[in-house]
Amino acid sequence: MIGGTIAQRGVAGSSLSVTLTAIAPLGAALVSHGYAEGGRMQGYDFEFTSIDGDKLPLSQYRGRPVLVANTASFCGYTPQYQDLEALWRSYRDRGLVVIGVPSNDFGAQEPGSAKEIKQFCEGNYAVDFPLTDKQAVSGAEAHPFFRWIAEELGEAGTPRWNFHKYLIAPDGSIAGAWPSRVRPTDKEITAEIEGMLTK
Repeated sequence: MIGGTIAQRGVAGSSLSVTLTAIAPLGAALVSHGYAEGGRMQGYDFEFTSIDGDKLPLSQYRGRPVLVANTASFCGYTPQYQDLEALWRSYRDRGLVVIGVPSNDFGAQEPGSAKEIKQFCEGNYAVDFPLTDKQAVSGAEAHPFFRWIAEELGEAGTPRWNFHKYLIAPDGSIAGAWPSRVRPTDKEITAEIEGMLTK
């Protein structure tokens, strides 16, 4: 399912291999975070820190679809916060979780502190879905979740700009990935989500 789904979206294919030097730091990071060695990693095996400084383990959402987007406050795609909030409000009672991961990786468009980011999101877009603290999402310093994405999808599937979106299926696999230009409320995304939700 994953191979077909991702390929159809054009985010994999040209570069599906990941160098050993890229994989090795990921493995070390996973061990340092207390994740089990051996076996195949799943999306629910990772942990973030919330924007308020609390632990945010994805394991608490096991069995539910989770849409993760790397976000920024001063980007042309920033209005997608409104779409992410709309998804959250429409589907959370049926199981969907939406998580925003603020990042300053692209265009230095997220320069603020956690407090400033939270105030911006709540004040301008009434964001109520979970936000993490600011994270690197690309390169060697990326959060382990995004290094896992790189291992699973290859470079073509990693974030290239703000508001890249990843859908984690209830079984922990990657069910879909969409670039910045695809809005969170696009039918392609909502159809995938609705197929995973409880009735």
